[in-house]
Amino acid sequence: MSVPAELGYTNEHEWVSVNEGVATIGITAYAAESLGDIVYLEAPEVGATVTAGEPCGEVESTKSVSDIYSPVNGEVVEVNRVADDDPEIIGSDPYGQGWLFKVELTDDPTGLLTPEQYTQLTEGEG
Repeated sequence: MSVPAELGYTNEHEWVSVNEGVATIGITAYAAESLGDIVYLEAPEVGATVTAGEPCGEVESTKSVSDIYSPVNGEVVEVNRVADDDPEIIGSDPYGQGWLFKVELTDDPTGLLTPEQYTQLTEGEG
């Protein structure tokens, strides 16, 4: 299973990429595979304030509904409309076109797992 080296990760299986104060957030390939066929995305609205560690949306699959937890603090500045219209892209390309939303950071992200730590976490769950 791929765990891109340039990303940060959470215990709840989100990934984070930060570029010039804006974090792009998605769910990991591990989460997407665990969920199965993703049929619905409820992302936070543009303009919403999100808090690290707090639920801010949901991903629904044919198996279950899972909360999306924000890994960062800030304001949502963009939602991936492609994933909103075609949630299957979240499962087929979780680190590319399947990203979920972008947040303008109010502070630097803390408590993120390294790729190595995330790999250990998922191996322990497998």
